Formats: sequence, structure tokens, C-alpha cells
Amino acid sequence: MDWLAHGALVRVLDADATRIFRVLFDAPEIGKVVCAQLYCSEPPKPHRGGRRRKVPEANPRKKAPMPLVGELVWRDRDELARMQEDRSLFALELELDRSQCLPLNTHNAALLERRIRCAAPFLDLDHLRDEILSSGSLATLINEAQKLGASKSLAYGIFSLLCRYGFFEHALRPRKDRCGAPGVLRPCGEAERPRKKAGRKTANQRQTLRRGLVAEPEQPGMTSDWRRRILAADSRISQPKPKWPARCLRILESSFVTRYREEDGRLIPAEMPLGSYPSRSQIKHVLTRELPLLMRIAEKTTKGHFARSHRGLHGRAWKGVSGPGHTWAIDSTVGDIYLRSSVDRSWIIGRPIVYTIVDVWSSAVVGFYVCLEDPSWEMAKLALFSAAADPQLIGVLWGYTPVLSLSPAPTLPVVLLCDRGEYLSKGARQTGIKLIPDLAYAPPYRPDLKGSVEVLHRIAKDQMFRFAPGAIDARRDEYELRRFRPDDAAFTVKEFVAYLYSIYTEYNLAARREERLDAHMHAQGVVPCPAGLWRWGHSMGLGVQRALPPSLLISELLSEGLARVRRDAVRMMKRDYEAPEGWTTIARAGQGWDVQARYFPGSVSRIWVPSPASTVPLELALSDQSTASEELTFDEVADAHAYGLRDRPQTEHERTMIRLGERHRREELSQHAIEATREAESRSTGARPSLTEARRIEIDERGIAPSLPTPAPEDLPPPEPDDYTETMRRIMADMAREDGDD
Repeated sequence: MDWLAHGALVRVLDADATRIFRVLFDAPEIGKVVCAQLYCSEPPKPHRGGRRRKVPEANPRKKAPMPLVGELVWRDRDELARMQEDRSLFALELELDRSQCLPLNTHNAALLERRIRCAAPFLDLDHLRDEILSSGSLATLINEAQKLGASKSLAYGIFSLLCRYGFFEHALRPRKDRCGAPGVLRPCGEAERPRKKAGRKTANQRQTLRRGLVAEPEQPGMTSDWRRRILAADSRISQPKPKWPARCLRILESSFVTRYREEDGRLIPAEMPLGSYPSRSQIKHVLTRELPLLMRIAEKTTKGHFARSHRGLHGRAWKGVSGPGHTWAIDSTVGDIYLRSSVDRSWIIGRPIVYTIVDVWSSAVVGFYVCLEDPSWEMAKLALFSAAADPQLIGVLWGYTPVLSLSPAPTLPVVLLCDRGEYLSKGARQTGIKLIPDLAYAPPYRPDLKGSVEVLHRIAKDQMFRFAPGAIDARRDEYELRRFRPDDAAFTVKEFVAYLYSIYTEYNLAARREERLDAHMHAQGVVPCPAGLWRWGHSMGLGVQRALPPSLLISELLSEGLARVRRDAVRMMKRDYEAPEGWTTIARAGQGWDVQARYFPGSVSRIWVPSPASTVPLELALSDQSTASEELTFDEVADAHAYGLRDRPQTEHERTMIRLGERHRREELSQHAIEATREAESRSTGARPSLTEARRIEIDERGIAPSLPTPAPEDLPPPEPDDYTETMRRIMADMAREDGDD
């Protein structure tokens, strides 16, 4: 029976009262169980006769010590067993206070060691049993404890602690935390409980005491009224709370300034006498000691900032995600770098917009996109295309050599985690219906809920600042200390894309993810990096792969524009592309027609147009006779076109002036020729030569030889064959002979 074990705590439901006992030992030879009573619900019996014990008056300002327990009670063993069967006896468990588990300082450790030494007679079970059975009381054990250095009151106190908390050394720990009534307010100036100001005396009081006099402090102690005023005034100050000096002044103005004077119709606060208001340290003590720590942390900032940056973390970003490829997070940011134009590297085109897409489960970067336009759903779709399309195609479009760090290649996810910007639009909803089953939106102003992609922005910006020319040190706290040197820019858009691709490739292959590996993953040799987690998740069947045709990605995610089929090419945005066979012939016979084309703004090298024979779009390459080269982007081409339009008025002016000048010069030449002809005809009186004779005379005068007739081809001598011609004839004859033999 466990309830008969030494030190067991039991509750007994007697007929007259409920009692709680600590079992000291079981004595079956006499049919008794010796217990120490800890609690009894029966009120104490009134005192009858004899000398009445004087009960000391309780000091209302002093906390009463814990009462002594441990009165020996001899209970019948069979009766207790019967009560246990009748469910009138229950085993209890006493939960220790948290302070009893804290480490002890030197003084308390020495006190505990003394108590343990004096408690040796009570901690020896056999000795305790023998002495109580032989004497029937604790007298012998108390005497032994006194011989070990304990006073009589200390010996009874030690036995009371053992009965209350259990017969082990830990029960004798000093409870200094109960001294002084921690957490109890001690207001000063109360009529019913007068109390002086606690704490060290002021310098004036200490000097007065040296002269044998007693002086009152200049600043009175904290009263209950002041405390209520401070808390009420502080509750009216909105969050975030100001700094302590301004905060204390607002509290004093709100709750302690009661006298005003009038000047020019305005109320001016009158000067408050010393001691009529709390000091700054008293206000700070009330607000820091009586308000919970969590409330003090929250009041330093706004609710949104607290939820983003100071709230407790409840899990990991990948919590609830089934595996790699299931959930992606997308976000855009302004790159902390200045770029130059590919058309003319002396042009600075500003800072780019960078879209980054991260797989939440593996934390791998699955795709990104760089553009010069403002964030929109059109740009976000291009980022999704860059993540889900063939990596070789993306490498060709951007002009870099792809490194296949993620195997298998990413496909569109099931869930796309995004914020409420350009992703909360009609276009995003229509695209999501066709390609992405679930668009998950984070609440407003909560970027922490998609922290995986936010961290990647920081990593990329840190790398750019350290090594990339033209990068901005945007991580400086002070704005005036940041570096803004646009003239240091050296990258074009495509060079920056290649640089960013290298950063993300290094991250996928080298970022440390040892904390993600469990014992089974270590045993299987999983590489602790985002790419290793991606590969292992797919090999174990956790990954998500969605087979989508490339034509669907092209038609739904790429930008759309109008192209014109002409007699010589397919023209789009003033750029010519190679036309399919037969289109130019039809366009030359008719008037041409318009087609809806898809294009990747990061490269003018190709476009896609609908095929009349199948659902797979036709890929049209840039024509060699086009006015753009393959390394340019559509934005740069448009920028160059806009730059040309800027000088068009001046160019038209110069062209007009040239035309006017040459027209005037031609008119002068014509007028001069007409006048000279009239003068010559007026002077001519003789016979004039015929047209043929005049032509021959003109030729002879100017020394121009007459044109010789060209001989016929058959009249020319055959050319002498050279060595190269003879060699080529021999090779062609041999090839013809071999074709005949076949």
C-alpha cells in the first residue's frame, strides 16, 4: 500500500473533520500508523479552566510566520485500510514552490547546511521509528537535535519543515523569499497605518543625525493616492510611450498640476511646491515595479511593430508545409544598387526592382526576376515564369550559364504566400485559378509572416554592398552616413542578374542548415544546405511536382504585346523578328495582320506568337536586320527610343533648315542657268549644230572618251584555270561518281 510509505501525504475524511497527515512510519506489530498532522478543518476547542495562555497581539505591519505542524497522531491501521477501500482516504502530492528550486547564495547555503546537520535524528528512519515507539513522543529526538547545535525552537521548526514538505534535505531550504512580504505595497502617509518613508536616508538627514537631531525628508514617500494618479495618467498616454523625462512631465501635467494663473486670457500652470508631487524616480518605480514585464515591453512600441518584431515565436516558417515545392513565398524590394544602360554605359538608369521567390520548406531560392518598372502583377508573373520555366531557357534569355543547383527543377507550387500588394488583384486571381490552387495572403504590415523571403533580401543586399560596384550601404542606422555614389555603378541589367544569380546559387549550395537535420537524415548523408534539403525531400516522396506544359506558362505568365506581320518580317515594338514560312508571302499579297505576341521583358532575343496549326506557340528569333541586339532588354530599348524622341524636335529643326537651304541653292542654280541660256540664245545669230553634232563637240571639248561596245561572251577567250579551280572540279567529279555508284 503506497499510502503507508514513509513520508506519504494523505487526506482522511473523518466523520467530524477533514485532516491531512504526513505518514512517519507503519507499525503493523502494534496495528498502528504513526502520522504527523498538518491540517484539520475542525476549529480548535475552547480553553477550559487552568491558566489562560496569553496570546500576543498581531502586528499588522509584520507578516506572521508559518505555524508549526507535526503533532503526532496514532491512527488505527485497520481503520485506515477500511477508509481507503471506502474512498475516504486519498493520497496527495504537494507541489513545491518555484523559489525552492532556485540556487542559494553563500549565507543561505550555510544556513541549509546547519539545518541538515541538526536534522540528522529526524532523517534517519530507523532511529526515528525506534525513538518514537519507545518514548511515544519527540522528546528524545528534540534533545538529540539540541546536542547537535540547535535550539529547542529550531529543532521543532526543523521537524515542522520536514513534516510539511517531506523527509528529505531539500525540504529544509531557507525561505528568505518570504521575508518582508514581497509584492505587498507599503504606502506612506496613511491615516490608519502610518508609515515612514522606506529606504536610505537623504544626505541632509544623515548630516542632521550626526548632530543628534532628526529631520524629515524633503520628498515624502509614495502614497496610495499618488500611485493611483500615476497609473491613471499613464494609461491615458498612447503607445508607444515617450522617453522617461517626457513621460514623467506628461503625468505631472495631467494629474498633479492643480493651480493655474491667468495671463492675457491664457491659463499658465503655477509653480508646485516641493513635496506636493512625486519625483521622477518615484514615478519610474511605480511604472516599472507594478506593471508586468510584458506590458512594459509592449508599451515601448506600436501594436503592429510589437507583433512583427517583439512577439514570442510559436514555431518555424516551415510548420504545416508538407515538403519542398508545396509552398512558395514571393516578395519584391528595391535593389540597393545603381545600374547602367546596355545601350550606352555612360547612362545611369537607376535602381532595379528585384522579385525573389523562396521555397518555404527547404528555404531554397527557386527563382527571381529583375526589372526597372514599378511592382505589379505583370512583373510578379514574370518572376513565377523565371522560377517554373526551363532553367536553360532562363539562362539563354538573361545571358548567363545556369548552374542546376536544384534537382529536380522547380515547378509551380500549390500555395503561394504573398502580401496584400500587387498580388491582391483581379489579374492575380485569374492567374491563380489556372495555375496556382491557393494564394495565401499575409495580414497588412506583417512581413514577418513570410520571413524566409525577407531574409533573402537582406542576404542579397549585404552581398551587394560588400562587393558590387555602385551598391548602397542602406544598412547604416543614420541616413546621412549611407553611401550614395551613382557614379560608381558598373553593372548593366543582365550583368546584375548574373551577379545576383551567383549570390543565390552560392546560398542554395552553401548556406548552413545543420539544425534542420535529424538523426535519420544524418545517417542518410543529407547535405545540410537548402539544395540538399530540396533534393532529399523529393527523393523521400515529400516534394510536390506539377507537370505543366511550357505553352501554358508562356501564355499565362509572360507579358503580352501586339505584333504586326509585314511583308519582310514580324515587327513588334519597332523590332523585326524572323517570320514563319509563308507569312511574309501572304502579307505581301495582302495588307498584313496583327497577332498577340508573348515576350520576356528581360531579353529582346525572341518572342512567342500563336501557331495556326497547333496549341504550341511559335518561337520567333530576333532578325539580323533588326535595330536591336540580343543582349538588350525591352526596357533598355524603350529607354533608348525615349532618349531619341527627346532630341527629335532639334533633329527635325536641323533637317528642315538643311532642306530649306538646299532648296534655295537649287532655285539659285536654276535661275542662273535660265538667265545664262537666255543670254546665249540672244547672242547666237548663225546656224546651230544638230543634237548629235553638239554632243560630239561637247565630248571632244571635255576630253571624255566615247564608250566602246562591250564584246559578247562568246568572243572572249576562255580563262586559264588555276590550282584551286582544278582541285574543286576534281572533288565535285568524285562526289558525282560516288552518287552514281550508289
